[in-house]
Amino acid sequence: MVKTTLVERDFVDGEILLRELDSAHMKVHSAMWLYDSEVDYWKFIIASEIRDAEGPKAAYTFVWNVLKQMENAGISVGFSLENISEVSPNDSLIKNLGTVQKIGSKDISGIRFSRNRAGNIFIDDAYIYRIQ
Repeated sequence: MVKTTLVERDFVDGEILLRELDSAHMKVHSAMWLYDSEVDYWKFIIASEIRDAEGPKAAYTFVWNVLKQMENAGISVGFSLENISEVSPNDSLIKNLGTVQKIGSKDISGIRFSRNRAGNIFIDDAYIYRIQ
């Protein structure tokens, strides 16, 4: 199911997933919720080195496996793989956001970035956990 609105639990769940991905040694370059007004929904964006090194299938498989491990451990998040987009750290959105915000490779923050520009990209709304 697509996310048309985010609530506090979504922000917490995004952080939980990011911590689990870090624990599984995914090397998450950047992670955020991003709102796309053209389609009216939020996506959880993950930029990782796996995407570049092994391809999108390997990146999605890694995330799916972590989600399954979380489920088996009784840790649930209110979204699924269909709400996640796996991108390259070299993606233009990631590169442009990285010029206006920086959050270290091991840090997790919660920065709201709304109705603003990152380079030549207009961001309707984003909740950024990490961006390098």
